[in-house]
Amino acid sequence: MSDTTALTISVTTHYLPAHSAPDANQYQLAYTITLENHSEQPMQLLERYWLITDGNEKITEVAGEGVIGKQPTLQVGERFNYTSGAMLETPVGTMQGHYLMRNEDGSEFKAPIPPFLLAVEGALH
Repeated sequence: MSDTTALTISVTTHYLPAHSAPDANQYQLAYTITLENHSEQPMQLLERYWLITDGNEKITEVAGEGVIGKQPTLQVGERFNYTSGAMLETPVGTMQGHYLMRNEDGSEFKAPIPPFLLAVEGALH
């Protein structure tokens, strides 16, 4: 199993109307990421990189250490999940990116996060 397939990444998203102001083109969307270690050794999440694109094709890049202030270590078979958010100027956008991971043996790899949709309910109809 390659490093990039040893980590499963799944995403769910939802719109936060109470934190949004559509009249001011501010749409707050939350995403919950679940990471699961399927490798034969522990691995640690070191860094994140996000490419966020709104419906006007405005691109925002976000990079930094860890996620939500943590650099979690996932033991073999362990899951870690967290919720964060993105503010868009349009009711629909996408996110994609990668995590920089370090295996217990010190080797590092980038775990790709395929594009996922951020959308206000009903915006795609």
